[in-house]
Amino acid sequence: MGKEKLQIISSFTIYDNINELTSEEHLLILKSKEATKTAYAPYSNFHVGAAILLNNNEIVVGNNQENSAYPSGLCAERVAVFYAGATFPNVTIKCIAISTSGNQTVSPCGACRQALIEYEYKQKSKIKIILCSEDKKIIVSESVANLLPLQFDASFLKK
Repeated sequence: MGKEKLQIISSFTIYDNINELTSEEHLLILKSKEATKTAYAPYSNFHVGAAILLNNNEIVVGNNQENSAYPSGLCAERVAVFYAGATFPNVTIKCIAISTSGNQTVSPCGACRQALIEYEYKQKSKIKIILCSEDKKIIVSESVANLLPLQFDASFLKK
């Protein structure tokens, strides 16, 4: 038996200026930054906001909601995507902007990546991800799949 090497390449675009983005993307970033202000994060003091643009042009926001029983809290991305799924179950998600109150641009945790890839699978179309922070650096991915290579999805559950 031979061995095979698997190379995974993810592609991201880094912007230094918000003016390089579309007006829709700019608005999403502003909405996600606004959402950081109402995050409930008394334990970590790490405020995260997410704003989702749907195909019907609705914008849904979410922010992290902590709990003293740590696993009971929820990240901003999942708050927003689950709210979108519950409120607009048949509407496609076009884009999500994720902001932090800190100076570092961070990407979603593993659980949020898995939740977001589920929606890409469900809607059979890519979801653009925009990551930003106070340092003004903006990282854009055209698909959640770039954040979660070798992802698990419902195709593995079919017989």
